[in-house]
Formats: sequence, C-alpha cells, structure tokens
Amino acid sequence: MFRRTMFGLPTVSLVILGLAAGPALAEPPAPPSTATARSELAALSVAAPHSMDGYARDKFDIWSTQPDGCTTRQDVLARDGKNIQDQPNTCQPTSGAWYSAYDDTTVTVVAQATIDHMVPLAEAWRSGADTWTAEQRKAFGNDLKDPQLLIASESSNSSKSDSGPADWKPTNHAFWCTYAKDYTHIKAVWKLTTTDAEKGALSSMIDTCAN
Repeated sequence: MFRRTMFGLPTVSLVILGLAAGPALAEPPAPPSTATARSELAALSVAAPHSMDGYARDKFDIWSTQPDGCTTRQDVLARDGKNIQDQPNTCQPTSGAWYSAYDDTTVTVVAQATIDHMVPLAEAWRSGADTWTAEQRKAFGNDLKDPQLLIASESSNSSKSDSGPADWKPTNHAFWCTYAKDYTHIKAVWKLTTTDAEKGALSSMIDTCAN
C-alpha cells in the first residue's frame, strides 16, 4: 500500500518526479483564539463527575484505521513529525523527530513518541462520554479534526495520565495558553462537562495568553 499525498498521487510517483517522498499531511489543528476560548469556557456546563463504572480504554477503539488505510497513531506521527522515514509500502515511521510541547523536549525514537489525548479518555468518560454510543466514543478517541491528539514524551504522558488541568499542568509553562485553549475547545465541541476546579485552572492558564 502506498500512502497518498494531498495531491492524490502515490508516494512512489513523487519519487519518480524527483520530489521528496512521504505524505504531505495537514498541520495539527490550530487552537481557537483567546476570545473564543474564553467564550467556550464560560459556556461549559459545571457538573459532578460521573461514575467510572464500566470504563475501559478499549471502549474508545483508539488507533483505528483511517480512510487513508493508516492507523490514527501513524497519521499523527506522520503529521507532527519531521524528517520522517517510513517502512517501504507501509504507514509505519522508522525514524524521525517529534516535539513534545508538554515538556519542551524532542523525541527521536519512534516507540517513545506517544500520542496523548488532550482530554484524557477517562476524563471524557466522567464528564459525559459514559452515555455515548460506541461510534461516538470511537470518533472521540481518533479525532484528527480537532486539537485532541498530540505528541507527548513518555515521561510527560505518564505524568499526565488521566488527569485534567485541575490536577496536572504541563511543565512547559509556555504551552499553558495553547493547552488551555485546546482542552476547552475539545470539551466544548464534544459537549463535555467540567468542574469548578477545572474551570478555574483553565481560566488561569488562558490568562497567560498574550493579548
């Protein structure tokens, strides 16, 4: 299988044409404006967290196959990496460099470039996803349209775990603005609830955004 570029040509055709090989994928979704983030945050419904009864990560069917024939994880690695080299005729990167904004580090080992859900799956479950259909949970777990999936180093991903911003914040303070905007946007798009503590933490981080 050949990965297709944004021009619809197989990667092998680009090699013949003398152009750089590899997919020309879109950039990661941009965060909303500060004004939009504040508006979305104000509109989030505050509610008590739902029970975690019945929760399991596999209920979100993460890293399912996308229309291009690659998995969600492979598409994020290709989209967000630099100097990507793939295994021949596959979607799997063998080398490259991936920036982890949570801790301002760069990962150069494919296996250590983890993909994080901006709003953790468990947090989604306790703020409304427990009532979703299987298809809705699959769409959330593999959401490439919204700023829900990003590269994270193993250590930052492990540190964050299933925590929301009330209990965890990136060690890279320069990313707080984008983190809060993206997190708020995901909750707004997917109509998830928040808590007073989370809302306060998000508001404080949005306050760090430059005017």
